[in-house]
Amino acid sequence: MGKWEYTEEELERMHAEAVKRGEERLRTEPRAKSAYYDPATRRLVIELLNGCAFICPIDLLQGLRGASAEDLADFRLMPPGFDLHWKKLDAQFTVAGLLNGEFGTRAWMAELERHGWSTHAATKREAAKESGKKGASVAGARRGRKVA
Repeated sequence: MGKWEYTEEELERMHAEAVKRGEERLRTEPRAKSAYYDPATRRLVIELLNGCAFICPIDLLQGLRGASAEDLADFRLMPPGFDLHWKKLDAQFTVAGLLNGEFGTRAWMAELERHGWSTHAATKREAAKESGKKGASVAGARRGRKVA
């Protein structure tokens, strides 16, 4: 197979683009200031840089259900606050994903729904179904048009 070769100009351009994407991510994506596992409630608590907090039942997170309190408490908030990583449990979640209700793969999320856990995806589907009954989506209504 061929070897990848880049000119100095290409490398400089790629580096500048990567720096720009990183700076944009730092400005726009939610980041955690701290996080901890509360064994009394079996919840993950994430404190965001903006002063808000997110609390989530640990059993919603793929790969963490059934783990010991010791293993659940043994995680690392990855710099600069975008990710949480459980090395022993081989699990990692993004703060943005958790805030968006993404607790695992599509199959995991479908399993949660089958067992009655309220998930972001289920809430979104219900809202879309209700909007459909009214003849317009919320986004479409905001833009002043009817959506079929």
